[in-house]
Formats: sequence, structure tokens, C-alpha cells
Amino acid sequence: MLRGVFVPHVTPFDEREEIDEPALRELVNHFIKAGLNGLVSLGSNGEFPYLGFGEKLKVVETVLDESKSRVPVVAGATENSTRETLRLGRALLDLGADALLIGPPYYFKPSPEELFTHYSTLAEKLDGELLIYNVPKFTGINIPIEVIERLTNEHSNVVGIKDSSGSMGRITELIRRLGNRFTVLAGTADVMYPSWVIGAQGAVVAVANVVPELCAELWRAFEEGNHRKARELQLRVNLINEVVVKRYNQISAIKSAMEMRGLKAGRPKLPSLPLDEGALRDIESVLREVGVF
Repeated sequence: MLRGVFVPHVTPFDEREEIDEPALRELVNHFIKAGLNGLVSLGSNGEFPYLGFGEKLKVVETVLDESKSRVPVVAGATENSTRETLRLGRALLDLGADALLIGPPYYFKPSPEELFTHYSTLAEKLDGELLIYNVPKFTGINIPIEVIERLTNEHSNVVGIKDSSGSMGRITELIRRLGNRFTVLAGTADVMYPSWVIGAQGAVVAVANVVPELCAELWRAFEEGNHRKARELQLRVNLINEVVVKRYNQISAIKSAMEMRGLKAGRPKLPSLPLDEGALRDIESVLREVGVF
């Protein structure tokens, strides 16, 4: 069972919008040294919708090679058709990914029965563990809990969910219905600590790109039962999350904040644009307030 805080890491690009492999390797080591529990490649913050099939394989192959099994690596395999999801999922598992994170098809909005059929087909035909990615912010789809429960009852390799709904009520209901047989990971930083108190097993959060050490420290404090420290860290992480993840273009803001901290995150891929000077000053001010400079 996956536990702890995982970073859905960015994909660094050079000036030609090609994958900057040396920078990606540096980031892998940085996140592991910061104490995070695992890596998620090709998540939303990895800009997966902008990457071709070969680029996606290169990202995961590089991360697996550099991580050297020090932490679990979960690979995103979200595509808009079941067939293409299978093609990508098989290739990522063949590379050695520990599990796949799969969001719903998001162009033609599927019905609950179509969602079940999509995930059920993947579970039957992919020889690996699958985590559902519920991210209504980007897909416009809030996967019904009934669909998730049915999938877990029928497929033993549907092992968990990254729930980015931001709803503590939904997370609580997932835990109530599915219990210890299913891994629930918070997908938004503002519900990390509250979700763990109610029984979630960890988190996959964008802000871990910017302050991995704070996120890792927050998890350790919770695991050690130091709730006073955990609450204090949650408040600090929340402030960064409100500005860097919620206020601006998420990808551009995260990469800018990482660059401010001396990390080679690179530029976002077009059509995303770098932030203006006002936004950059805003982000720098928050990082100083939280004390990471």
C-alpha cells in the first residue's frame, strides 16, 4: 500500500520545449533527499496533455533510472480513449512503473456506466496496480463514489485514488465505504492533514514541487503523533498553495517558484506562458513569509 507524500513532479523543458533530462534527474534526487515518500510522473503538473507518446516514455524511463528504486514511482497514463490508455499503460508498466495513475477521459464526458467500463477494461487488461485520478478541476468530471466502490469490489488491482476534489466530505465517504482495503490519497494540499486524521494514507500534491521538505516534515509529524507541529506546518503549506497553485496558472507558478528556490524547473510548454512581474513578486513574497528563503 502506498503511504506518505508523493510529488507529482514537473517536467523541465529547455528553450526548444524539449525534455531537459539532466534537470529532471536533478529534480528526482532533490525530491528524494527532501524526504518525500514517492514520485508521480506525468501527472497534471508534469504537463502530460502536452507530451507525445515517446516523450511520456522518456520522462518515466528517466525518473525510474535516476530513482534507482529508492522510492515508488507512479506513472500517469491518462488518455482520452480506452485503447490509447491501454497502449500507454502497458508501455509504462513494461518500463517498471510501480503503479499507474489514471484520470477519466475528459473530452467527451462519459456517463457513470462508461466510466466504469473504461476503468474495468483497464483493470482487466493491465498487469499492474491502478490508482484512479479524480481531478474535476481539470476534467470537469467528479467520478461517482458508487463507480469507484464497484470497481474496487470487482478488481483487486484497482488499489487507490488520488482525490483532487478538495472535498473533505467526499474523502471521508470514500474512507467510510472502502476502509483499509483501498488507498485514499489527498490530491489537494489544503486537505492533507485533515484527511490523514480521518484515515487517508497520504497525499499527492502540487505544492510538494515547491516545498518538498515542508510536506515531508508534515507527514513525519503526523506519523509521530505530533499534531501541534502538523497543524502548524499545514498552515504554512496552505499559504503557499493558495498563491502558487490557486491564484495563477498552476504550471507557470509552480515552475517560477521552483526557479526562485534554485531548482531547474524550466519554462512551461506553450500555450502556457511565464508569469508577469507582479505575479512573480507575489510568489516571492509568500515564499519569504513562509520562511523558505
